[in-house]
Amino acid sequence: MSRLPTWIGQHLAAVRAIIVLTLITGGLYPLLVLGIAQAAFRNQANGSLVTYNGKVAGSSLLCQEFTDPKGNPLPRYFQPRPSTAAAPGSKTGFGCDPNYSGASNLGPNNPALLKNVQSYKAAYAAFNRVPPSAVPPDAVTTSASGLDPYISPQNAADQVNRVAAARRLPVGEVRSLVARYTQSRTLGFLGEPRVNVLLLNIALDKLSVTSGG
Repeated sequence: MSRLPTWIGQHLAAVRAIIVLTLITGGLYPLLVLGIAQAAFRNQANGSLVTYNGKVAGSSLLCQEFTDPKGNPLPRYFQPRPSTAAAPGSKTGFGCDPNYSGASNLGPNNPALLKNVQSYKAAYAAFNRVPPSAVPPDAVTTSASGLDPYISPQNAADQVNRVAAARRLPVGEVRSLVARYTQSRTLGFLGEPRVNVLLLNIALDKLSVTSGG
């Protein structure tokens, strides 16, 4: 029979429980999950990194800029959708900075949002030489995270002529590449068809090297 007061015994039991649960939930369980992830889902667990010429080009889960040092979009690359994921005051293009992930938080009737949409539409139409009325929605709106790595098939199709001209490649060849990198709905019914911009641009670089463009 314990000689310790009841309240002390209860506190010691609580401390023992905390120690055991901390070891299980804070040590053993995370190590178990890490081991399973590395064994079964190594690529996803390590950030879905994409390599090109032996170097990490980025993550297939995050958008990234394809701009010149002044932040101007490069005509030879497919461009991602607009992004507000940028440091305050940044003027380096679309954003896509994972350190500043987030949406603009502007409501649908906010004048600033409507002004941004019109600005994006005018820039997109001029850059890709398409009518403003034909600009797809994802080309003028940002995602909730600001890091969406995908664009719609229509968005990609609008950029084909510009990319082909900049690289001196046949339009049909670039269009076929877009079709090859167009992903269907997940499980056949979730989400919408989409094109991963980073994967498409890497394939485009490889194609240009092969074609001498």
